[in-house]
Amino acid sequence: MTPSLIRGRPRRGRSHLFVRVAHALVGVVVGVLWLVLPWMTIDDDAPAAGVRTSAAAPAADESSGTDLVLPVAALAVVLGLAAYGSVRRIRRTRSRTTPAAAGTTHVGAYPAPRAQPPPADLDERSRAALVDADNRLRAFREELLFAEAVSGPFATAAEAAEAELSAACAIRARYEEGVPEEAAALAGVVGRCEEAERRLTAEAEKLRTLRALDRDPAAALASAEARFRELTARTAGAEATPLDDSVTGYDELAKDSLVSATVHLNQTHQATAAGRPDEAAHRLRAAETAISRADVLVTAVARLRSARTEAARLIPPALTGAEAELAPFRDSTPYEGETYARLLHADAVLAAVRQETTSGQPYDPLGVLRRIVQATEPLAAGRSGVLAVAALLVARESVAAADDYVAVHREAVGAAPRVLLSQARLTDDLPRADALAREARGRAEQDVRLRGHPA
Repeated sequence: MTPSLIRGRPRRGRSHLFVRVAHALVGVVVGVLWLVLPWMTIDDDAPAAGVRTSAAAPAADESSGTDLVLPVAALAVVLGLAAYGSVRRIRRTRSRTTPAAAGTTHVGAYPAPRAQPPPADLDERSRAALVDADNRLRAFREELLFAEAVSGPFATAAEAAEAELSAACAIRARYEEGVPEEAAALAGVVGRCEEAERRLTAEAEKLRTLRALDRDPAAALASAEARFRELTARTAGAEATPLDDSVTGYDELAKDSLVSATVHLNQTHQATAAGRPDEAAHRLRAAETAISRADVLVTAVARLRSARTEAARLIPPALTGAEAELAPFRDSTPYEGETYARLLHADAVLAAVRQETTSGQPYDPLGVLRRIVQATEPLAAGRSGVLAVAALLVARESVAAADDYVAVHREAVGAAPRVLLSQARLTDDLPRADALAREARGRAEQDVRLRGHPA
């Protein structure tokens, strides 16, 4: 059916309704006139003398009836028009195609659309969802380390959850950059995090059932105690000369974690002996968490020591590679412009590095290597492979250090450092990865200073 035909039907229906109402009005008027017609008739016969006085009353009644004709007719017309208007309003309301204004109650009105959560609430929910999902993933990976014999399928689940979490962090990062600006992005963050937690929750229940923590925790307890003894020895060796501010106090935190693990392991033995398997499983998981935290701290110190040794070895060839990258610009670059300014800056940085590394004073090899990479990166064309190796070493250590810090202080670290850390892991631009990881570490340290160290 064509649109013109569709539009024509309501007009014919309204015309038909108007005719019917008009007919009804005419009928009402005719009926009223018919009722009062006997009073309006004129009697031409002369009345008898005897009855002249008695006819006064009927004359008065006749005059009264005549006066009522016009008001009654007007009232009938008004009532008819009101009925017609009411019918038209009801038909129009029932046939409308656009929703009525919110809060209307007339017939045919559509219900008001469901109110969306305010962006501020969604923003807070998305941040909390990111923190909860990341903490759940870290706890799940820690438990996998104590169940290496059965970690195959569960490791796959952890990877799937990590993919969901990475996607949520990417959405959150784009939202904070203003792309996109609508609140739908925040809802996507919440949805991704909920999916990650759903996967981890299902697999965690299977993992604990397989480990039989609530039935016979003896095997898991023996494994935890073996790792505890190993970490105790490693922690004693972690008391080295000051390396870097990034691991200052890590040996003390590791010792505190081992003390906490000792308490939980003793409570696990007591609960097992008393026949309280649920409590024993809970205490054992607390001990495993403390042991994992101590492991992260001790490993961070050892890894940093190794990275600093490798960085010190790379500094001389990195300086040579930097000169090779800058050589083509020295004779061909005019003494003005952005390229010349970058060349001057690179030469100044390299001269300062040579002076620092030959002065005999302590220096940070990773920091020096980072300065070489940053100074030459705008002009580097990839002719020197040693600079790429140096950039990889610096970025890898920055990402690992930030991840360790978040893992140890995760109860106090908010969403922003986790988003930055996720971006650092995913980018292929090594200098950018280094910068993002260092920013993530700085933001995490701010959160810890504001909220305090975890208990």
